Amino acid sequence: MLPYDAKLKQYSRLLRSKMTDSEHKLWSRLRKKQILDVPFYRQKPIGQYIVDFYAPKTALVVEVDGSQHFGEGQIKKDKQRDEYLRDQGLTVLRFDNLQVLQEIDGVMEAIFQVVTERLAGKNPP
Repeated sequence: MLPYDAKLKQYSRLLRSKMTDSEHKLWSRLRKKQILDVPFYRQKPIGQYIVDFYAPKTALVVEVDGSQHFGEGQIKKDKQRDEYLRDQGLTVLRFDNLQVLQEIDGVMEAIFQVVTERLAGKNPP
């Protein structure tokens, strides 16, 4: 189990109740082990961060980014965050809101590909 800041637990619950439209759309495709029987969790605390979606069985994090992630300061913060997550042995996939809302099949294919590779041991965590 990955470590996390216990103070984030309550905030992660709040985030689960306030998901964006794109997060809802992606969650409807990830929940209930729809991809190769792999469970995903939403708004999961890892370290000092809360990731949008996390599949511990495959060490995969999926992030859905809104427009606030495209500012220079946030790009730097996201890079540091991704580096921390990679240091924990995780793979991070990032998609923006429009990709999820307009190209959900392509997003799902990318996630499916990583899950398949991880389960086959080709790209171990």
